[in-house]
Amino acid sequence: MAKIIDGKLISQQIKDEVKDKVAKLSEQGVTVSLAVIQVGNDPASSVYVRNKKKACEYCGIVSLAYELPEETTEDELLALIDELNNRKDCNGILVQLPLPKGIDEEKVLDAISPLKDVDGFHPMNVGALSIGKPGFLSCTPAGVIELIKRSGYSIEGKECVVIGRSNIVGKPMAMLLLRENGTVTVTHSKTADLKAVAKRADILVVAIGKPKMIDASYVKDGAVVIDVGIHRMDNGKLCGDVDYDSVEPVAEAITPVPGGVGPMTIAMLMNNCVTSVDLQK
Repeated sequence: MAKIIDGKLISQQIKDEVKDKVAKLSEQGVTVSLAVIQVGNDPASSVYVRNKKKACEYCGIVSLAYELPEETTEDELLALIDELNNRKDCNGILVQLPLPKGIDEEKVLDAISPLKDVDGFHPMNVGALSIGKPGFLSCTPAGVIELIKRSGYSIEGKECVVIGRSNIVGKPMAMLLLRENGTVTVTHSKTADLKAVAKRADILVVAIGKPKMIDASYVKDGAVVIDVGIHRMDNGKLCGDVDYDSVEPVAEAITPVPGGVGPMTIAMLMNNCVTSVDLQK
């Protein structure tokens, strides 16, 4: 029986820590604020935005909400970002993806000041991570590190395998595991004998985007397995990239879907909002 890594519990601990920090800053006359921009009304995006606002409210972070119509132009969006970049009363800027057709996502994300890029997507923050300079960490990979460490597992000296090489999860995940002195292998769709490589892992982080692809045949006995994927199946239930029922008996610890990595992303976003105060000084 694997230990279930409880992302809801750990994310709550982090939000409580953020709440305390925000309260202390408030006593010093410092307000922490996050601007959340949503263009159009994609249903999934609306749910994410609502959850972010709820987390802000809980932590005492001021939420500046910008719900823009679907027909908003790229220039109008860039003008709003420019205004928020220059506003002293705005610490973090988050643009909810996906954006409507005709708007260049990369251009929009690059327009956010690196000092307000609480998602950790700006090339300057990605570069800072790769050379160990201070900056914002991408929320999901940072959340994974907290899940592992707060569950009592050391990364130092461990064989770590990341399945997936996206800019948002796979690459920054590998960098963060390296920073914790893990020995890191990044695998992907072109990796020869993925199964054999994955089976070496003491810590296996799966972010491949394919429902239930990773079963017990990929997992070493006693591995810590972190499932970053989330998919809705035909029966309406959620599942991850890991076949939980197959892997759980062989793993030492595993994250469930839902309730594993998901809640951590928003908790780390709140943490980044507090970090922004120091970075902006």
